[in-house]
Amino acid sequence: MDRKEFLSAIGLTAASAVVFSCVGCSKSENEGPSNANNPPTDVDFNIDLTAASNAALNNNGGFIYINRIIVAKSTSGAFLAVAQACTHEGTSVTYNGNEGVFFCPNHGSKFLETGVATLGPATVALKRYNTSLNGTTLRVFS
Repeated sequence: MDRKEFLSAIGLTAASAVVFSCVGCSKSENEGPSNANNPPTDVDFNIDLTAASNAALNNNGGFIYINRIIVAKSTSGAFLAVAQACTHEGTSVTYNGNEGVFFCPNHGSKFLETGVATLGPATVALKRYNTSLNGTTLRVFS
């Protein structure tokens, strides 16, 4: 084998390796959870507001993720609960209490506290859930 044949063979091998390593890639692996069009249903759970893991909900503007739902406390003190996955590509939204919106850090979509999409690329609202406070227990339900 001469030098030219050797380099050609190495180049073909390297190209094959790159192609085969990308075959397993998919959009959902790179863009976040694939729950954008599959929000939780039949929701009914309680959150203990005295638990350290839920401490963010003791502050206006705070939020937590639980059971594929983002639960937030607005700046006025109201509890909010919507599906965690952005309806555009499934990235987890965050809550910006100062603006009173849920925000997708992936492509910039914004949603009102009611879940309604106000800034694209998302055009579909986030599924909204009911909340009820009884002492230090917050119930989130469909």
